[in-house]
Amino acid sequence: MRAVGVDLAASDGTAESLVDIQIPVPVPGPRDVLVRVHAVSVNPVDTKVLAASAGPGVGWKILGYDAAGVVEAIGEHVTLFKPGDHVFYAGDINRQGTNAELHAVDERIVGHKPSSLDWASSAALPLTSITAWEALFDRLDICRPVPGANAILMVGGAGGVGSVAIQLVKARTDLVVIATASGQESSEWVRSLGADHVVDHRQPLAGEIARLGIAAPGFVLSTTHSEEHLPEIVKLIAPQGRVAFIDDPK
Repeated sequence: MRAVGVDLAASDGTAESLVDIQIPVPVPGPRDVLVRVHAVSVNPVDTKVLAASAGPGVGWKILGYDAAGVVEAIGEHVTLFKPGDHVFYAGDINRQGTNAELHAVDERIVGHKPSSLDWASSAALPLTSITAWEALFDRLDICRPVPGANAILMVGGAGGVGSVAIQLVKARTDLVVIATASGQESSEWVRSLGADHVVDHRQPLAGEIARLGIAAPGFVLSTTHSEEHLPEIVKLIAPQGRVAFIDDPK
């Protein structure tokens, strides 16, 4: 089958290392579904795995986590899916990735593809949605109030995780959503997703928040350039507020 892979014996960790190859069709394990991939998405983690491919190694590494497709075959102990099912998922970092015609994945991390979405839209959701959900509800615990604060700041609201997070917050809570964006198009985009306020992340964030005339946010989800924004986040967040980062603020 066709795939896009990295030769670990020759990779320099750059995009030029990615090549079209032919590899055997994977054999599904006992709990695996074999998916004929219709769409994939590219995530920041893919670039990190690619960069890490430089150096000594043997064989081919297939990148990619998110995918949407049709179940073609199942392992002997699979109970959740059958051939012909439309599915989407984020894969397993310890296995070969989704940038291939066929991909084997454990059924326990697979979901039925939303019928309201096309293949590309479905493939764009898994990793961003998992990250947003875990950050909001498992780490920030946004359903547990911060005294005197009823807002959340999304740094990078127009990005993949931020755009999903805005929608989750509006659907599941009464929090006021403040999103950062720069430019008219991205500002309009986050407003269309439900953001109540939009501030410019190119400006000092504490001042931007103060100009809104609302109580200091009790939660901050920072998805990008956190090292740059951390001093401002410290200034603007409410006492006892909670912060989650998905990149390294150092």
